[in-house]
Parts: sequence; structure tokens; C-alpha cells
Amino acid sequence: MHERRFSGERDRLRAPDRLERMEVGRVVDLLLDRWTPASALDVGTGTAVFAEAFVGRGLSVVGIDVNPDMVREASRLVEAARFLAARAEELPFESGSVDVVFLGHVLHEADDPVKALTEAGRVAVKGVAVLEWPPIDEEHGPPIEHRLTPEQTDEFARRAGFTRIERAPLRHMILTFLEKE
Repeated sequence: MHERRFSGERDRLRAPDRLERMEVGRVVDLLLDRWTPASALDVGTGTAVFAEAFVGRGLSVVGIDVNPDMVREASRLVEAARFLAARAEELPFESGSVDVVFLGHVLHEADDPVKALTEAGRVAVKGVAVLEWPPIDEEHGPPIEHRLTPEQTDEFARRAGFTRIERAPLRHMILTFLEKE
């Protein structure tokens, strides 16, 4: 497994206090308000907390994760979504096949962040949302040295062909909306 990938305990990933910190509902509301999608691809689904929230709001959801164990766990937890083992840099979907692509805490793990964003842009009809850990030391998430700054995310997005980059206000995370004009 790539050295930057977060391998925290599964139980801790679904802990209520962690979900509150991650502001799942706020992230989903902001994404839905911006694009009003009917379908979403959840890249780096983990234990499917975002896939579950998208399904709960009526979206058709496919989740992918590089870790087959997480794919099995996500499939067990959210039966209404479809889950596959795949890498962010090689999305197994046709161009323009989902309304939005959500990269939840995976851009810092990608072997090639520009390729991951290029793939997300290829698959998304309306846009791409990137959720990242803030570049500050907190008790959860990956080590600080592996977290991306907003400037790094912006640079990767520009190199991937995105022309519109905006951030939404969150308490503990950085949510970036990417679109091509």
C-alpha cells in the first residue's frame, strides 16, 4: 500500500464524533445545492459514510476504493449503492457517466493527483468536489506531512484542465469545487 494512504481503524472511521468532525451532512448539502445531481461517484469511499449520505438524499451512487476490504465493508453497510475496487487514476467508467464525482480524502493518497483529477473530470458531467484534510495538525487523518495545501490542490486542478476552482466554508475540512467552463 502506498505510504501516504491512511490505514486507520475501521471502527474509528465510523465513530459518531468523527462523523461530526467530518461534517458529512454539510458537505453533501453543499454539493447538492451547487449541482443538484441525480448520480454521484464516491472515489475513495472507505466505509461509505458519504455514499450512505448521497443515497439517503436520493442519488444513484457508485463508490470505489483501492482497498478491496473497504469495498466489501462498504457493500455490506450501504446495500443501495454499488461498490468497486479501483484506483482514482484509472476510473472504470465512460466519459460523462455520472453527474458529480466526489473525491473524499483521497487526493493526497493518489500516486498521480493530476491524473486522478483528470479522470474525475472526464467522468463527471457537472463537476468534481474534493474534500481534503486541512494542512494543520489534528488528532485524526493522515500525518501532516502528507496533507495537501489548498494551493497544491489548485495547481493539480489547473493542470488537470479545471478552469473554475472555488471553496466552500467548512469547520474542519477543506471542500473544493472544480468545474470546466
